[in-house]
Amino acid sequence: MSNFVDYVKIHCKSGHGGAGSAHLRREKYIPKGGPDGGDGGRGGHVIMRGNAQEWTLLPLRYTRHIKADRGENGAKSQLTGADGADIYIDVPIGTIAKNEEGEIIGEILEDKQEITLMLGGKGGKGNEHFKSSTNQTPRYAQPGMDGEEGYVVFELKILADVGLVGFPNAGKSTLLASVSAAKPKIANYAFTTLTPNLGIVDYRNYKSFVMADIPGIIEGAAEGKGLGHRFLRHIERNSILLFLIPADSESHFQEFKILENELTEYNPELLDKDFIVSISKADLLDEELKKEISAEFPENKKPLFFSGVTGEGLVELKDAIWKKLHG
Repeated sequence: MSNFVDYVKIHCKSGHGGAGSAHLRREKYIPKGGPDGGDGGRGGHVIMRGNAQEWTLLPLRYTRHIKADRGENGAKSQLTGADGADIYIDVPIGTIAKNEEGEIIGEILEDKQEITLMLGGKGGKGNEHFKSSTNQTPRYAQPGMDGEEGYVVFELKILADVGLVGFPNAGKSTLLASVSAAKPKIANYAFTTLTPNLGIVDYRNYKSFVMADIPGIIEGAAEGKGLGHRFLRHIERNSILLFLIPADSESHFQEFKILENELTEYNPELLDKDFIVSISKADLLDEELKKEISAEFPENKKPLFFSGVTGEGLVELKDAIWKKLHG
């Protein structure tokens, strides 16, 4: 089983509000002290909180229900009951919470950021609030209110500076392994990578950027074929996209156009991002073949050539990425 989980649905319930108190003051020498009941405390909230130490929703995989504490009832001497304890759901940066209708409740973009998913019920008012000139000793108080309840869907869209876009077996995992300490699974068959992998790429003068190796697209991915939307949603949060076309492709530019079309079909705004086109496995090519491949592409989409195996062109590729990120 994969240790990367990017979709979880949980039933959440906030705490019930505590009831107000209907206590009447009865003390020696004060025979008619009047209403003396305190308010009930509010129920606990259910809160989503960003945690930079988390990178997957795996800890929530087997969580079916989450319930916050109820508020305490009010007490005599107009003492307000304690609020119910809030319950926190720690999630990775890049997590979106949606309700059952698919509406976005909120998204986590920073460490320690908090978003309240379910509000706790209000505490009831004590009888002190209900006294009047015509009713100086009310013997009733307000009950606490129910808290909010419902299903919440958590979706993780990974955050990275550069996302790798390509067909299965295009060399994405090899590139990530060659420029970072990440150790993605690598083999000579399609869909070696079934879940996203992140790697920190060292750059000049102790600088760095985050690269994401995302499962490969197939034609029809926008319609849900292959890994479909599970793959495509992770691209939305990447700052720039790096298209990888393998050197042994039958038609390099046509392959790029298919990749471009799948992104457009899923979300046209994806192509508003900066992107770089590259030819992987360049160790299979001589200079003449490189010129022929480059000639297939328009001037504003000329590819960079690199090999994750021999290291050819990796410095130039990192320079181009850095320039796009900070240019």
